[in-house]
Amino acid sequence: MAVMSVQAIKGVEIGDAFENAKRLGTQAHDPITLEHSSLQRLTNRAGGIEGGISNGGPIVIRAAMKPIATTLTPQQTVDLAAGSESPTKYERSDFCPVPRAVPILEAMVAFVLSDALIEKLGGDSLSEMLPRFAELRKATLEDLKMDNTSHVFWE
Repeated sequence: MAVMSVQAIKGVEIGDAFENAKRLGTQAHDPITLEHSSLQRLTNRAGGIEGGISNGGPIVIRAAMKPIATTLTPQQTVDLAAGSESPTKYERSDFCPVPRAVPILEAMVAFVLSDALIEKLGGDSLSEMLPRFAELRKATLEDLKMDNTSHVFWE
């Protein structure tokens, strides 16, 4: 939502979302393997987000930006002051706003991730949050203890 709120952004993709939509389910998954006691993913087709939650992998976000409105090639429009149809006039000197959009989009994502981390950890200072961050569970067998009993979640 934050990325889509940036002017001229017309599409957003998390991971390989649009390619995954063309694949079979088994081809879109990110298999999990065990490396020592650490859980690892062989791929990152989900873009680091599963079920709206970070899976600990790199978060990959792609944004599609519309072309700039003015071009060297005149387009048909209406001159509202004159009340008549007329071709557009070239007014810009930049041909590609994408390089300027990248840090803006990175900042938007950083705001959202920072806000989520503050909500998760609580506190109002970095010194208060760092110990809580260090105590977060990791994707290791030791941190993901299971009781090895069957559970029925409905009845």
